[in-house]
Amino acid sequence: MKSTKLAPLAVMACSLFSAQSGHAAVSAQEAEALKATLTPLGGEKAGNKDGSIPEWKGGQTSALGGAKMGDVPTTIFADEKPLLKIDAKNFPSHADRLSDGTQALLKKYPDSFRVDVYPTHRTAAAPQYVYDNTYKNATRCQTVAGGASVQNCYGGIPFPIPKDGSEVIWNYQLRLEAESTELGFKNLVGTADGQRTLATRNDESFQYPYYYKDGSPESWSGEYFIQRFSTTAPPFKAGESLVIRDSINPKSYRQAWQYLVGQRRVRRAPTVAYDTPDFVASGANYFDEVQGFLGAVDRYDWKLIGKKELYVPYNTNALVTAKVDEAYSKFHLNPDKLRWELHRVWVVEATVASGKRHAVPKRRFYFDEDSWVLLLMDGYDAEGKLWRTTQMTPFVMPSLPGVLVKPATIFNLQANTYSTVQALNEEYYRIVPRKPETYFTGDAVADEAAR
Repeated sequence: MKSTKLAPLAVMACSLFSAQSGHAAVSAQEAEALKATLTPLGGEKAGNKDGSIPEWKGGQTSALGGAKMGDVPTTIFADEKPLLKIDAKNFPSHADRLSDGTQALLKKYPDSFRVDVYPTHRTAAAPQYVYDNTYKNATRCQTVAGGASVQNCYGGIPFPIPKDGSEVIWNYQLRLEAESTELGFKNLVGTADGQRTLATRNDESFQYPYYYKDGSPESWSGEYFIQRFSTTAPPFKAGESLVIRDSINPKSYRQAWQYLVGQRRVRRAPTVAYDTPDFVASGANYFDEVQGFLGAVDRYDWKLIGKKELYVPYNTNALVTAKVDEAYSKFHLNPDKLRWELHRVWVVEATVASGKRHAVPKRRFYFDEDSWVLLLMDGYDAEGKLWRTTQMTPFVMPSLPGVLVKPATIFNLQANTYSTVQALNEEYYRIVPRKPETYFTGDAVADEAAR
């Protein structure tokens, strides 16, 4: 049985909200900083006072030698040694540069978890057309629908000089990505007794219409993220598929279809969103915890706290491409493989909006100033107690060029479990020519299943 055909967006993104007042970005004069004191994506070009964060000098754009996992280099700065090792004994003296979640893991696993701090390398970069579009976006892009959507943006960071938290979360939603990517991934679940199990193994295609080189604000449909994957393991789930299409349209942020082998049909999947437990990961995390945060932003009020220097996972190619058994310790990622660096981050606090609900009523996000990728996220329960913490593992892709994220490791600090979503270990990741967008539909999945 075929699914209902994909409903097209009603209007182009540039006119979706013409009747609504938008929040303007910055003046032309302010935007000139992107060609002077700021990087082309909005980071501070200068280093910090003591030089522990160096000046940005263009990022990592030249090819890296050595082995690759698909298009991802497996080694970067391999000869460097940690400058500092932070553990359960000495972390109080470094607490001002550690997130709540990182401190909680140091306390919870004092015998195994530590933070190895390496020299900081500002590897973030982007293609020239992305720099050009980011400069244009600075003066034309606006938040609308109370910050839940945007207009007049395309092909670059929408708000390189952000004024509020909603602009920063949209910088992450519309962060740099390749036009089209193929990858294999595993969802891995760690239990309270230290066991690690495979929830699913999948083949996936991602596409990012917002970054099509031949597009514009006028021609863009408003869809920024489309994906389709097929599960290959374990055997009882093999053959299942999921299609997701995310857009800026506040009337339909997400359209999703699921194919279940046992039912032999494609069905709409409207609950694949927000705080619904992620069945692809055996329910060990929520759907909007995939990639740190994925999906609509409308259930939260987003407050920009400011910028600070923080120890964060960065340039983690070695961990992302390691063998599974080498990438993990018993209760967390292997500290021998996980590289931490000191970077400036934007801190954004998300609190459930009036009249809305979410299982995690408060979240604190830490975004890289150079790439806008999410690096860490802490989630708090209704009593304000830290409940969840997410570690992202950003990796360098000189062939794009850029710093990208996919794997997210979500720790449930109360249940003593973790879930890694979209682990790339022992898999592949490659940039490919973009596919027809009809590939990313429930009908396409149904047709393939019928064959």
